[in-house]
Amino acid sequence: MPKRPLDHQANSAASAPRATLAAPLSPPSPDVPTALLGGLSPSQFMRRYWQKKPLLIRGAIPDVAAPLSRDALFEMAAGDDAESRLVSCSRGRWRLEHGPFDTGALPSVKRREWTLLVQGVDLHDDRARALLDRFRFIPDARLDDLMISYATDGGGVGPHFDSYDVFLLQVHGKRRWRISAQRDLTLKPGLPLKVLQHFEPDEEWLLEPGDMLYLPPHIAHDGVAEGECMTCSIGFRAPSANELVGQFLYYLAERGEAAHSQAGERLYRDPHQNAVAHPAQLPEALVAELGSILARVKWTERDLISFLGSYLSEPKPQVVFDAPDRPLGEAAFIRRAQVSGIRLDNKAALLYGARTYFINGEESALPRSRKWLCELADARRIEGKRFVTLSADGPMTALLYEWYRAGWVRVGASP
Repeated sequence: MPKRPLDHQANSAASAPRATLAAPLSPPSPDVPTALLGGLSPSQFMRRYWQKKPLLIRGAIPDVAAPLSRDALFEMAAGDDAESRLVSCSRGRWRLEHGPFDTGALPSVKRREWTLLVQGVDLHDDRARALLDRFRFIPDARLDDLMISYATDGGGVGPHFDSYDVFLLQVHGKRRWRISAQRDLTLKPGLPLKVLQHFEPDEEWLLEPGDMLYLPPHIAHDGVAEGECMTCSIGFRAPSANELVGQFLYYLAERGEAAHSQAGERLYRDPHQNAVAHPAQLPEALVAELGSILARVKWTERDLISFLGSYLSEPKPQVVFDAPDRPLGEAAFIRRAQVSGIRLDNKAALLYGARTYFINGEESALPRSRKWLCELADARRIEGKRFVTLSADGPMTALLYEWYRAGWVRVGASP
């Protein structure tokens, strides 16, 4: 990827992050207090704060460092496999541009009041993925991605609200946050961004590296950089009822189950249709027929699980898996995995239900040795010693080898 001009390479901590957060982490134990949540256990946090009220956590991750350097983030924004946006404000006028951003497209870091947002950094960087894994006390089906916001002094995206939960972790520099539980969420008209028309903050904090702010949905907030800064946003999926219902009905129809059995292929008939004087008017019989079809639509809990697992594990449109250029043979793959272990690729999504599992939008029946697959899904890795035992299971190793050839699994339990 192209390098940034010299004025983007100032001697700052943002250019050379310490190599922290890359070590593999198990999902946090639900009942063990953790500094990440201010001394609360994940269970306590979920009961007291999740989708209820904000929480400021000082020193959530002491000695934290940005997963990516500033220059590495700029390079990522230059590629077409990461979603990036540039937000700037001059004299009260907001401007929004979408990436990728070629060399020279970003403003100088010496210029004030601009922000670069890069979504899905965890899909491309092991340190970002390790940081995201710290929040897996919340189901993977809800966990969306890790976004990095780089801002120069005064940079921000304006007072706004999100429709989903978010953890805002400061990883470099300082950012001042103002929040409000206001009910007036009216937006300013005619702007390229969703900026609140009337923002009335009732709390304010300055966050330094390691500090974190949790915000439930619809809490108004405004973050402004004080000097150059980087903030990691851990966001969560919150599909609307319309999205879920629409996608579920499409799923049923695609499988030929929406109208149940052969009736679904029956063509509409209207042998009793009268001649009309108003041809543009919808016929009452057609309206009634659609209502009758929808009334016959039925589904089971298994249909719901099948839909949700497939839908929520489906990779985002820009995701492309990188298969190994010179893949190992199956025997060599097993030998290497017995020493180094395996791990899911950062882009791979693996979920499971009572009878089936879902990987990257594909559903299959859980094998007899389901414990191995569920362990891989929960931990996203299998250490070498564990793989030695697993290697006695021929069908399972053959499946993992197939995933390795597809780029869904990597050899080596650690990045």
